[in-house]
Amino acid sequence: MPNVVDVRFEYHEAKEIGIGEDRPRISWSYSGEDQSWTQQSYTIEISRHGVTKTFDSDSDQCLFILWPTTPLLSMEVALVRVRASDKNGNATEWSDVARVETGLLNQDDWQCHLIEAETIEQTEGFNRPIVFRREFSLQKPIRRARLYVTAHGIYAAKLNGSSIGDHVLSPGWTNYTNRLTYQTYDVSSLVDHGLNTLHVTVAPGWYCGRLGWGAGKTNLYGSTLGLVALLRVECEEGDPILLGTDSGWQWGYGPTLSAEIYDGEVFDATQSLSQLTQWGSVACKPITDRLESPDGPPIRRTQEIQPIGILKSPSGQSIIDMGQNIVGWLRIKVSGGTAGHQIQLQFAEVLEDGECATRTLRNAKARDTVILDGQGTLEWEPDFTYHGFRYVGVDNWPGTLTTDSVKGIVVHTDMKKTGSFSCSNPLLNRLHENITWSMRGNFVGIPTDCPQRDERLGWTGDINVFADAGNYLYRTGGILKTWLDDLRYEQRRAGGIVPLVVPSVFEGFDQDAHAIWGDVSVMLPWSLYRATGDSQFLARQYSSMKAWLDVIPRRENRLWNYISEWKLGDWLDPAAPSDDCGKATTDPTFVSDTFLAHITTLMKSISEILGEKEDVQAYTVALEKIRSAFCHEYITPAGLVANCTQTAFALAIQFNLIPSEEQEQHAARYLSRIILESRYKIGTGFAGTPYIGHALSKVGLTDVFYRMLLSRKNPSWLYPVTMGATTVWERWDSMLPNGAINPGEMTSFNHYALGAVASWMHGFILGFRIEEAGWKTITIEPTPGGGLKWAEGEYLSGYGIYRVRWKITQDSEMQEESIWVEVRIPPNTAAKVKLPGLEEFKHVGSGSHSWEVPYQSTQWPPEPFVLPFGQREPFPVDESLPCPWDRNTE
Repeated sequence: MPNVVDVRFEYHEAKEIGIGEDRPRISWSYSGEDQSWTQQSYTIEISRHGVTKTFDSDSDQCLFILWPTTPLLSMEVALVRVRASDKNGNATEWSDVARVETGLLNQDDWQCHLIEAETIEQTEGFNRPIVFRREFSLQKPIRRARLYVTAHGIYAAKLNGSSIGDHVLSPGWTNYTNRLTYQTYDVSSLVDHGLNTLHVTVAPGWYCGRLGWGAGKTNLYGSTLGLVALLRVECEEGDPILLGTDSGWQWGYGPTLSAEIYDGEVFDATQSLSQLTQWGSVACKPITDRLESPDGPPIRRTQEIQPIGILKSPSGQSIIDMGQNIVGWLRIKVSGGTAGHQIQLQFAEVLEDGECATRTLRNAKARDTVILDGQGTLEWEPDFTYHGFRYVGVDNWPGTLTTDSVKGIVVHTDMKKTGSFSCSNPLLNRLHENITWSMRGNFVGIPTDCPQRDERLGWTGDINVFADAGNYLYRTGGILKTWLDDLRYEQRRAGGIVPLVVPSVFEGFDQDAHAIWGDVSVMLPWSLYRATGDSQFLARQYSSMKAWLDVIPRRENRLWNYISEWKLGDWLDPAAPSDDCGKATTDPTFVSDTFLAHITTLMKSISEILGEKEDVQAYTVALEKIRSAFCHEYITPAGLVANCTQTAFALAIQFNLIPSEEQEQHAARYLSRIILESRYKIGTGFAGTPYIGHALSKVGLTDVFYRMLLSRKNPSWLYPVTMGATTVWERWDSMLPNGAINPGEMTSFNHYALGAVASWMHGFILGFRIEEAGWKTITIEPTPGGGLKWAEGEYLSGYGIYRVRWKITQDSEMQEESIWVEVRIPPNTAAKVKLPGLEEFKHVGSGSHSWEVPYQSTQWPPEPFVLPFGQREPFPVDESLPCPWDRNTE
């Protein structure tokens, strides 16, 4: 029998406490390799206040099961375990007990105030954090203690000198006028019998710090730092003790002299908290914020990295090389130095002419300063900033700087990793690693465009084009549920227009409708629904989706009618000038119309799922009109698409906008010829990049896409890899072949958008494709090519782990090839498996299955390009990595 594992609630992992749902839906997964096992019924056992009840259901569902009993109360704990039975009535063992604990579910639960410094004048640009302090005594034995806390700013809390929790940069970034999230911490082990001291330091962060490029904007949500906190201590006897923010708190300045997200921190070790003697009174104000518990995991330190070396720049600066472009900060350990000695840490993603390249940071200083106290060894890391960097220029380090002096601390929203990929081509493996690193570094509270310069905003277009890839790599439901809630709020404020960035930063900057960016309101919930099986993503967003389609300016034929001359379109087309990223070769109105057809198609499906019958009919009619108008305007009888570009053909093919099979075949030939004439270089920007591979595979040209994917010429996916990239670049050529940085103003070396190709790598090289939403049933259809000898990967679905492995072998005597394919299907799911070279599907249930069939590899390397004057350019090929597993021993 399989085991019931990973019992969880909504999008919270079991270790999280203080959730905000009073009736949290329950999900569980399975482990084990039982053949064709399916769940026929389940029993949920819930223990509350010492009373245990069981709830039975004849259902095969194990995701998002409705809470079967009365709602939870604030601060309540329930213990939950699950078992399931198969069609023969055989029951699994009980799962491990999962603990669910609610936070403060009602505004009335906050028996405290918002406190601010009473006498401080915080002018615009003032960025020194404030320390709030409360002393209290406890005389009774303690059973349990919880701290509920949030801030106007970002905070770091300590109780009796020990850091509280493992969250960083809390409460994260939401549109604070819509809601402010709070966090719950178990501080039972930190509370002492007798005198206790609670310190909470609050810095500007996203609340009143600088946001946006150029001069940016400060005080977006307010100009004054503030704290809301409630400590609840349950003693062995008597009523709980509540200590909330009130007039009994004090404020002062701590050792952090300044802190900004973009600019970094200045820390003065001579001004330690323990030496702080001047404390002022606080002002108490009513709490007007809508306080909510987070929907998903917090931002955490997730990894520590040791530098690979210390370089010396031409100017004589010591430069730490982390060996990997990361997002987070540096932890230093420094000995020696006199009191007042200043160490400067300058963060940069790349080097140019041997020096830290800071031009790409624009107006972000990205610099930390540490002032020593001369009291022996100091260990320090920042609390209120983060950087995107591989290199750190160090000035004024006392003594000898070594790789043991520092560690790189990787920081991001602590999502669970779901997807893995490896194959025989080392460059493809590095590309996949780069994509994964870029996703981690750009999921810091919200999905951002970049993590290093004066931007770091929630661009709607970036996450829209990357969502399918991202949902292969990580469990994103929690963080994106929160972000979509803010999107709906911002959209309502804008009269239906979806802002270019969420949370919105620049009023008036993004007041026009833009395809792809605005289409995120439809496409992202759909992607999340497909990945998770949670139809609430569709239901919660449905009014937003409809509002977006209603506000799109239309011509009489129902296609786009752009009011603004500025159109984003196929943003960052490699042919666009470095100073004009929107000047793409594909007409932006054409791009908009293809996506309009696509989101209308999705709306038809979504309204069917939600049972909105009138809307189904309306979107069916609308789709017919849009397709007819599109065909009339853009498609010739011969299958030629207006704008003979890679993006134009890819979108028309992928979104089913070419009317007949014959026309589609002609279009496929045109697209293949365009790619051949480009010598297999990529020619797409934001709009076309996620779809070019899928479109080519759809029309039987997977071999053509393999040549594109494995090309190393600029522009291509592997060009940055050959240039030493360890993350995905914003531009195809953020660094030029001679090592110079692209002169364009927007030149980030950590942007995930062009890494959308990961969805093709998982969907075609591995062959994982969703059939039933949530991965209940899938298709597995590996598509070898490009000289790959083997590939393997996994996907952690809500049901359990899917795995695929394939390997091409050759009989040394007969010189005949075969391919061996192994799949593992988790319990309570099923798959259709299509083996390379065969037409029929094999239908399998859970368990491990393997096959070996004859196979004929395509020619690799391909024939050399024939250049003018008869020159030949061979296609570069790497030596294959050895297969890390042996099918005969596993």
